[in-house]
Amino acid sequence: MKIAVSELIVRFMERLGIAHIFGMPGAHILPVYDCLYDSKIKSVLVKHEQGAAFMASGHARVSGGIAACITTAGPGATNLVTGIASAYADRQPILIITGETPTYIFGKGGLQESSGEGGAIDQTALFKGITRYHRVVERTDYLAQVLNQAARILLSANAGPVLLSFPYNIQKELVEDSLLDGINFAPARLSKSPAPLDESAELARMIAAARHPVIVAGYGALRSGAQQVVAELSDRLGLPVATSLKGKGVIGEDNELSLGCLGVTSNGRAYRYIVDHADLVIFLGAGFNERTSHMWDAKLLAGKQVAQVDNDPAQLEKVFRADLAIHADIRAVLDDLLAHVDETGAARKTLGWCAGYAGPAVAGAGEQQFPLIEHFFARLAANFATDMQIFDDNIIFAQHFLKVAPGNRYYPNSGISSLGHAIPAAIGGRFACSVPTFAILGDGGFQMCCMELMTAVNYAIPVNAVVLNNASMGLIRKNQQQLYGGRFIDCDFVNPDYQMLARAFGINYWRVASAADVDALFARADLADSINLIEIMLDKHVFPGYLSGR
Repeated sequence: MKIAVSELIVRFMERLGIAHIFGMPGAHILPVYDCLYDSKIKSVLVKHEQGAAFMASGHARVSGGIAACITTAGPGATNLVTGIASAYADRQPILIITGETPTYIFGKGGLQESSGEGGAIDQTALFKGITRYHRVVERTDYLAQVLNQAARILLSANAGPVLLSFPYNIQKELVEDSLLDGINFAPARLSKSPAPLDESAELARMIAAARHPVIVAGYGALRSGAQQVVAELSDRLGLPVATSLKGKGVIGEDNELSLGCLGVTSNGRAYRYIVDHADLVIFLGAGFNERTSHMWDAKLLAGKQVAQVDNDPAQLEKVFRADLAIHADIRAVLDDLLAHVDETGAARKTLGWCAGYAGPAVAGAGEQQFPLIEHFFARLAANFATDMQIFDDNIIFAQHFLKVAPGNRYYPNSGISSLGHAIPAAIGGRFACSVPTFAILGDGGFQMCCMELMTAVNYAIPVNAVVLNNASMGLIRKNQQQLYGGRFIDCDFVNPDYQMLARAFGINYWRVASAADVDALFARADLADSINLIEIMLDKHVFPGYLSGR
């Protein structure tokens, strides 16, 4: 049966399992929107296309599936760039559908044209570096190949954003609906790379031979669903576990074998333990990036054996030499490893002195400097011991103070660390999972995305926006204090009256300026099923102690 390409696009998204699509209509994409009218896919109108990209990213991170966003041609597409770049850095499977002017006016200066012809914006060039696949579909005779390639990438083990742009006239052309039957919608399965030795057995031998092995678990361990097996391995063999920022929650951070977060803005416990005691460091899906590595501090790995397991070959030995590098699914490797442990009857490491280990402090957020934030995060962890999700743009305070339980999920804005991410990402995440949801961000970032709170209002999506108010771009001010002699420029600003703003939005407002205010917030506020704007007051003259060097 013949159907319009616009309807085929919607059916394609349905077959991919897409439940929500975030975006904003425009004339050049209305044929697709019209077909969404009768679809099970729920369309969500955002306030800015960047918010659509961030919502899709949040939805993908929570659901573990493919998310989607949709815009019109020209500015609709260009407004997506930052959000899509962030998703690309985080390897999020996001399908982006954009409209385009009709092909018969390419190069003539059509309104919002982005064909690249006749001096028009070249959308292909614009998105080339931030998508895994991008195609302007100018004909229908190769549409099946385009959709098959898009599905293959979106369903791959190491996915990323895919952008398909459809000119207005192409959306209206007719094609056979059977075209979708030839597309492979099965998720790709990752298999271990062939190797001349049993890598899991070799890793078991390395652990048995080490006196003080330690695990550094990252986001890859979460993506592979390895939390339980990491905890079991840690408990069975007495292995301390540190996590990267994105890996927070792989193991409960109140576990006696948890070293917390390894990172330049953390409390330093994991850093000191690895430097002072470890002789084997096992990386499980954790990149040794600037933040995790304490800016590639050589002391972390000096004189130690290193093992690395990752399902992304590009991460293996990217910044360090590994004694054992395994390209495979992390959970599968650990399952094999536990079997070897059972077979050999390996003894549990006697690391009782690890419990409560603090070690000399590393400059970070500093408990004495930020007692209000410390108290807030302590109450947050205590009140929501399970079934909570946090989207965090600030990162520094959560890395230092927040203890993430296994039943909770923490989503830092790590990708390209763009401001304006937390609120739309949290809304997208809340669409995917109905649990208490928090967006944590500074007042500077809040003013980039605050209007998306009205998206939450429009769709009755409960979310808590936690705004850290120091009336400044805090990290810029810190750097100007530490490195530029206190010559502050373009870092301070005047905030709106957040109570009045919340009233205008029709949402709840809470001001937190003391520990008593924190206690009142958790005693009185409905943080699970309502929309709240929570303002936490900070002193702009107090800075985290770490140095970024720039």
